[in-house]
Amino acid sequence: MKPIQNKSPSFISPVCNKRAFLLIFLFIMQNITLSLALRSIDHPGNATDHAALLVIKSQLKVPSNWVLSSWNDSIHHCSWEGVKCGRKHKRVTVLDLSSRGLAGTISPFIGNLSFLKILNLYNNSLYGEIPTQLGHLIRLNELQLYNNTLVGEIPANISRCVNLRVFYLANNKLEGKLPTGLGALSKLTHFRVQINHLKGSLFDIIQNLTSLVKIYAYENSFTGTIPNSINRMQNLTRLGVGGNELSGRLPTSFFNLSSLQYLDFDENQLHGELPADVGVNIPQLTWLNLEHNNFTGLVPITIQNLTALEAIGLGYNNFIGNVPFYVGNFHKLNYLSLGGNFLEGILPKSVANLSTSLQVLDIRNTQISGKIPEGITNLNNLELLWMYNCKLTGFIPQDFGKLYKLELLHLESNNLKGKIPNSMANLSYLSEFYLDDNKLEGSIPPNLRNCQSLLYLNLSHNELNGTLDNELFDGSARFVELDLSSNYLEGSLPLEMGKQNNLVLLGLDNNKFSGIIPDSLGDCSDLQHLFMDGNSFQGNIPSSFASLASLQEIDFSRNNLSGPIPAFFSKFPILYYLNLSYNDFEGSVPTNLVFANASAVFVAGNNRLCGGIKQLHLPKCIEKKSSGKKKRIMSHALKLIIPIVGALFGMVAIASGLYLACLKKKKSPLSSDSMMGIVTMKVSYDMLLKATDGFSSENLLGMGSFGSVFKGILDGKAVAVKVLNLQHRCASKSFMAECNTLRNVRHRNLIGIITACSSIDFQRNDFRALVYEFMPNGSLDRWLHGVDGNMSLAQRVDLAIDVAHAISYLHHECETPIVHCDLKPSNILLDNDMVAHVGDFGLARFLTQPRHPNQSSTIGIKGTVGYAAPGNNRVIPIYI
Repeated sequence: MKPIQNKSPSFISPVCNKRAFLLIFLFIMQNITLSLALRSIDHPGNATDHAALLVIKSQLKVPSNWVLSSWNDSIHHCSWEGVKCGRKHKRVTVLDLSSRGLAGTISPFIGNLSFLKILNLYNNSLYGEIPTQLGHLIRLNELQLYNNTLVGEIPANISRCVNLRVFYLANNKLEGKLPTGLGALSKLTHFRVQINHLKGSLFDIIQNLTSLVKIYAYENSFTGTIPNSINRMQNLTRLGVGGNELSGRLPTSFFNLSSLQYLDFDENQLHGELPADVGVNIPQLTWLNLEHNNFTGLVPITIQNLTALEAIGLGYNNFIGNVPFYVGNFHKLNYLSLGGNFLEGILPKSVANLSTSLQVLDIRNTQISGKIPEGITNLNNLELLWMYNCKLTGFIPQDFGKLYKLELLHLESNNLKGKIPNSMANLSYLSEFYLDDNKLEGSIPPNLRNCQSLLYLNLSHNELNGTLDNELFDGSARFVELDLSSNYLEGSLPLEMGKQNNLVLLGLDNNKFSGIIPDSLGDCSDLQHLFMDGNSFQGNIPSSFASLASLQEIDFSRNNLSGPIPAFFSKFPILYYLNLSYNDFEGSVPTNLVFANASAVFVAGNNRLCGGIKQLHLPKCIEKKSSGKKKRIMSHALKLIIPIVGALFGMVAIASGLYLACLKKKKSPLSSDSMMGIVTMKVSYDMLLKATDGFSSENLLGMGSFGSVFKGILDGKAVAVKVLNLQHRCASKSFMAECNTLRNVRHRNLIGIITACSSIDFQRNDFRALVYEFMPNGSLDRWLHGVDGNMSLAQRVDLAIDVAHAISYLHHECETPIVHCDLKPSNILLDNDMVAHVGDFGLARFLTQPRHPNQSSTIGIKGTVGYAAPGNNRVIPIYI
């Protein structure tokens, strides 16, 4: 037997040797890499960048935890999200945090990234001022901060960024003048500052920047003239400066910019005639917009040379002469505006030869005459057609329905005749249809009901006749404004008209309508303007009209209406015009609200009216005296009734005391001191802006379907400011509903509204807001679901009783019952004492009594779609 020998390394296989070597090599390289990474941070320059980035992050608010989650010490900052470094020195050269949903401010430490070439922070929600330290970034090529809410002036020392090529600050809230030093940025090629509040001279600053390719400065307040030296900008391809206050003439040299493709001078104060050779030296021009200026003279014939044009905007100037005969020669055109000039003559048939890509055709407010060319219906991509206030004659083409993409059709104030074509029913995208002030005849096509997008229909001041078909109001169309006034329409109004519950304006005046006013009109709860004068309506004003508290104007004059003037008219909060003259109304005239203003209410020609304010000059009302026998009967009745009622009140008082004692409630009675309605406090947009620190995100309490709620300090008192988002089509409706409801209710367990604000903000958009009592303990929803804390069963019972009090008040104690329509925990707010207040009345409705015994409510399904209380929480049922 051989002795056992020890194994030596020479017996290890070659494969094992290679694996061991590879593992050792990887271990060494990993340590070397880590060492180099740590050393790179220790390098003075990299340490500066690293520290600057951390400070920048500290001043940003991220929408969720994963955004910028890589910005920590576990990896080198050159590998952080949105950060790129140079290969040689590992210094930060790119910081791109665009479209990350970031809020907060831009840190001054941005200036410490001295090797930065590209800074992209666009399309976020950044606020505050642009830090002056940006001027330290002398290597910067791109600066993109557009689509934020930055304020203040553009830093003057931005002129130190001599390598800047791209300068995008558009769509912010910047103000003041452009820094004069911008004119030294000779490498600048792209300049965008549109949609801000900038002012002062524009071209005096940038006229020497001959490298500029694109200039967008529209929607500001720039002034000054266009200098002759602009012809040095031979690289310029796009110039958009509309919506400013530029003045003077266009220099002849301007039209030598042969590279120009896009030109927009819309909405300025330019004047003078256009050069005759305007279309000779700019053959690449695709967009020409000179609208809303004061240009005069003839439209130059050389414009026909610009065959690449996709848009021609010459409207709203003072051009004269005939309609250019060559308008049909542009086969790429998608926009043509000639309206608002002194052009005349017949609309050329060649219009029908325009590109089928044409989307907008505008010849309104001109002296253009003749017939509408039959071939116009070939332009089947038309979306907006404005031909009103001209001298057009003849018939509307029968196949107008071929323009199936039409959204707006305005043919009013012409001399058109004949019938409304039935093919109009094919226009399923049509939202505005105006044919008023023509000579149209025949009946209204009932198939207009198929225009499912139709909101505005005006057929007034024509010669239409016949009755209104039920089908017109029983289809897809949901009118906001319906004006049929000054025609020869007759018969009674269809009951189906009440289904048009989006109506804001209804004009039926000066026709031959008869019969009673249908009760169903009371379902049009958004109605603000109602004109039914000059007809033969009879009977009483329906009691269902009590729910039309949004009415501002009412005209029932020159009819055969009778009965008393409804008392509810004297409670409509925003009614400012009421004409009941020349009917057969009787009884006393109220004296409050609209009836207190003799210039707002008209009752002449009603010989049986009495009372009212002195200025109406009506006889005093005579009170009817009861006979002695009736007095004795009443006296005996009172002797029996009073003890019975007293006993009942005593029993109710005892039962109420026992009930409250059992609940151990320590709340104060519902005194008027604890009830809050609308305070007549005038609040402006600027006051709310200051109170909420510019509607800053730090003061944002929450966001809902129709707007956002901010905390503010108004006159030293904490308030909640609800700002309506008017881009939402139902926001205005919600605003009116909440105002109307809270004007009529006062109760301790309802949210208190301090005032309502409706004005125009600095961007010329509608602004509407409501100011409420501030509820420091937030919503019930947050307490129930553990965000703010847990609640005991006793607390839940207390809050349920609070809510029950509020709902009972709305349903049973208001003069007109009110249905909240959106009762849920997030709409129940808690004050300092944890008392519940029901809020958010944006969907609330006044509930009139059913008109028939078997009739159900027409409010419909409203509120939060799909809402149900979470199943993992106890729900305390409330029975009222």
